[in-house]
Amino acid sequence: MTTMYELAKEEYAALGIDTEAVMAKLADKPISVHCWQGDDVLGFDQVGGLSGGIQTTGNYPGRARSFEELTADFEAAMALVPGAKRINLHASYAVFTDENPWVDRDALEYKHFEPWVTWAKEHGFGIDFNPTIFGHPMMNNELSLSSPDAATRDFWIRHCQACRKISQQIAEALGDETLCNIWIPDGLKDVPADRYGLRERLRDSLDAIYAEKYDRVIDSCESKVFGIGLESMTVGSNEFYLAYAATHPGVYDLLDLGHFHPTENVADKLSALLLFFDKVPLHVTRPIRWDSDHVVLFDDPVKEMAMEIAHCPGAWEKVIIGLDFFDASINRVGAWAIGTRAMEKSLLYALLQPAAQLKEMQDTYRFTEKMALAEQAKSMPFGAVWDEYCRREGCPTDGEVYPLVAAYEAKILPTRQ
Repeated sequence: MTTMYELAKEEYAALGIDTEAVMAKLADKPISVHCWQGDDVLGFDQVGGLSGGIQTTGNYPGRARSFEELTADFEAAMALVPGAKRINLHASYAVFTDENPWVDRDALEYKHFEPWVTWAKEHGFGIDFNPTIFGHPMMNNELSLSSPDAATRDFWIRHCQACRKISQQIAEALGDETLCNIWIPDGLKDVPADRYGLRERLRDSLDAIYAEKYDRVIDSCESKVFGIGLESMTVGSNEFYLAYAATHPGVYDLLDLGHFHPTENVADKLSALLLFFDKVPLHVTRPIRWDSDHVVLFDDPVKEMAMEIAHCPGAWEKVIIGLDFFDASINRVGAWAIGTRAMEKSLLYALLQPAAQLKEMQDTYRFTEKMALAEQAKSMPFGAVWDEYCRREGCPTDGEVYPLVAAYEAKILPTRQ
């Protein structure tokens, strides 16, 4: 009996696209999945709410409250997702025990993350890492690395230095590399009197943080256009970090899809950076009106980003894909699974597009023909290839995901009331 996949395979072959090669290529491309969807970005090291322009809305029952609950939920979600995965940790997820009691963020050590490394080895996950520069008493008027107060700056410099050292040790333990990404909320609610001084102090802080060189750490800085309560000025703007990365080899400018003006096309920025950097890290999210960090969907902005990753020369190897969303109004395991699957689905969709033919038509000014082929490709039997990819990866198809999420919820979440 001829299957839907076999028919789809033939139809794509007519356009010169090998679906078998596409699925094999996608299966090896890791996606770094953020740990903080599982517990509403609260972490394990502080008691209290969020700060720094971050807001998690909703009160769905069953939030993970410990390392054991968070890892169990992550495993359940990733079992529903095809392809290679990494986990992206914030420093606030340090694991404290009687043997390794609580320390403040500037005194964190590798031992506080060894449980994560042991667990990641067991499940074949890579690890990425982030200093946690929010939700802490040392956020002095929502300023950290740019603060005019030297003690505040020094605390956060020590924290970032500790995180880079931990990132190196994690990478060594896993025989891998670790992306260590710095994001700060620093900014002002009202019109600044001195923008230059804030940015000068941030530059000097970064210089101190990056003075030590590590061979397994990929360093990046993440810009943002504004935050809640910080509407007038963000110190770490994209221009600032892009200029810093361009003049400091080994430091990269991380693009977050939610951290730009709503009219900006972040996918368009990717090819510009790829011409000049050997790595481009991403945080893929779904902003609605602002940096709202909604669950990633199989929508046009993500598909366009995936097209750039799939078809810009060298981008498949250079682009480091991470996710960043947190929705507390829905089942958190479901959010992880649906969002990560959407990223995988977007990459598969992009790999199945007739990019070579479309490029050739653009370069020979055959714009009408290009438009016609692009529209034809949209109605190709992509879904049959996606279902086959999921089956080969031992994962459910789309219609099977929610019943599995609901079964996990019914079994596990009532124990957390």
